[in-house]
Amino acid sequence: MATFGRSRPARRFSDAGSHLLDAGRIAARHCARALRARPHVSLAASGLIALGIVISMIPSGPEGSPAARVKPLELPQADPPALARSDASIDESQDAPPDAAIHVPTGIEHWQIVEIRPGQTLERVFRDLGLSAGLLHEIVNATEATRDLARIRPGDVFAFDIDPGEGFRALRAELDEDAWLFVERGEDGLSTRTEPRSVERRIVEASGTINTSLYHAATQAGLSDAMVMRLAGIFGWDIDFALDIRAGDRFALIYEEVWRDGELLRDGDILAARFVNQGDSFEAIRYDAGNGPDYFAPDGRPMRKAFLRTPLNFTRVSSNFNPRRLHPVTRRVRPHNGTDYAAPTGTPVWAAGDGKVIESAYNNVNGHYVFIQHGNNFVTRYLHLSRREVSRGDRVRQGQTIGRVGATGLATGAHLHYEFLVNGAHRNPRTVELPPADPLPADHMEDFGRLGNGLLARLDNLAPPHTLLARSERGCESQSSC
Repeated sequence: MATFGRSRPARRFSDAGSHLLDAGRIAARHCARALRARPHVSLAASGLIALGIVISMIPSGPEGSPAARVKPLELPQADPPALARSDASIDESQDAPPDAAIHVPTGIEHWQIVEIRPGQTLERVFRDLGLSAGLLHEIVNATEATRDLARIRPGDVFAFDIDPGEGFRALRAELDEDAWLFVERGEDGLSTRTEPRSVERRIVEASGTINTSLYHAATQAGLSDAMVMRLAGIFGWDIDFALDIRAGDRFALIYEEVWRDGELLRDGDILAARFVNQGDSFEAIRYDAGNGPDYFAPDGRPMRKAFLRTPLNFTRVSSNFNPRRLHPVTRRVRPHNGTDYAAPTGTPVWAAGDGKVIESAYNNVNGHYVFIQHGNNFVTRYLHLSRREVSRGDRVRQGQTIGRVGATGLATGAHLHYEFLVNGAHRNPRTVELPPADPLPADHMEDFGRLGNGLLARLDNLAPPHTLLARSERGCESQSSC
């Protein structure tokens, strides 16, 4: 019996093979006759017949389709506490249709995981899962937190607990990077709860020396472009990163990396940083004095000054402050009482500091212009705008967009003419000593000192500061040297 059992498949294979050979001989005779009658058409037909024979010999999967390769799918690491965690992975077919939800067994129940694709809506997801639009409306309007579920983005992941008999039982969504949001149906209707996610913040250090550019040095140090922009933003009141950077300048920073489930999620906050520019060392420490975190120098004064050094992202300085400049349009020698920053038309222009708009108008010389009064002693002026976004009498905050770069009035190209007046006298905007902001309150200095001393010691190991007898001048002696 054992021998008979082993030989049965072989005999079936032999019988099937003889039938195939007979069919092949008959097909060959028909092909030969057709080839003589219609050679061009018959060649194509013969190829199709051969292809069909080859396909018929490919092994099939359980449903009669070609056998599919499979890959393991790791289960999410944060599951509802009411469910038993399963350490077994399942096989996810690579040929699964794109709209299909992935059924992931977790304990005794099945959660369907759906990742949102571009153009997909939550209403479409519910419809594909057999859930009603009324249920979606009920969930979205359940609480303040669930209202945000309607604003989905590609890549968002939702998990559904749907019982074949009971229907919808629960929904899990990402509340933020630190927590899950659960919507669950009970005897009293829908309820919501949150569950913490496993998020880790790691402290890392980076440092570098500039040889060609800040971005090149930062890339070599492993910093992202976004982190470079944060670094420049911290020291932007003291350093003009478009004009003041020199070879040999150095930087060091201590910052957080946010990790989740063993993967780097994003860069976190910069905790402390040092920038040595042309021999001058600037330090910043992140500290929260009760009004939200900000950056402070070691003496407790904010890095955020009362005025921005430059009120826009510019391409280059097209003309410096010059009391005896030859005007490019009138060809007459007349003072150039500000700095011209070349930038594309439409570039946002920001208020250099908090203040009140005292002029917002147009004339043939200034084009569209805005003047802002800051306290009793300071006035800033913004000329040749393509358009103005504030009106006379408006109160503005530092960094608020007040207009857009243009070439209106007496202007040869798109740029911002920016003036800085102190007690009615024009000063060079690039070199004027900016007034400091108020320091930290005295009752915070002891706590700030403890935090700062430890961070500064770590910065000393990364990039020791240079000690100079005198500060270097930051002005440009000539246009060619800028």
